[in-house]
Amino acid sequence: MNNITSFLHVAFWVYEMMLLIRILLSWIPHNPYNPITRFLYETTDPYLNIFRRFIPPIGMIDISPIIAFLVLRMIQQFIFGLVR
Repeated sequence: MNNITSFLHVAFWVYEMMLLIRILLSWIPHNPYNPITRFLYETTDPYLNIFRRFIPPIGMIDISPIIAFLVLRMIQQFIFGLVR
């Protein structure tokens, strides 16, 4: 059981870091055709697009990633509750 919890903890942490890097990339110029950048976009955009459909940007600021992080944390807590 401890191995499953450890794996889930690492998996959630990695995805959170990928989301954070994806958000930071939106603030700086980058090459969208870079394979690493494409991978980040392809793995994080489906999740972020769920929230972007319901939460419009406020001016030039997109607050949907904040809500996405909060929901990811709630999902994480729910799953860890089930595993324990």
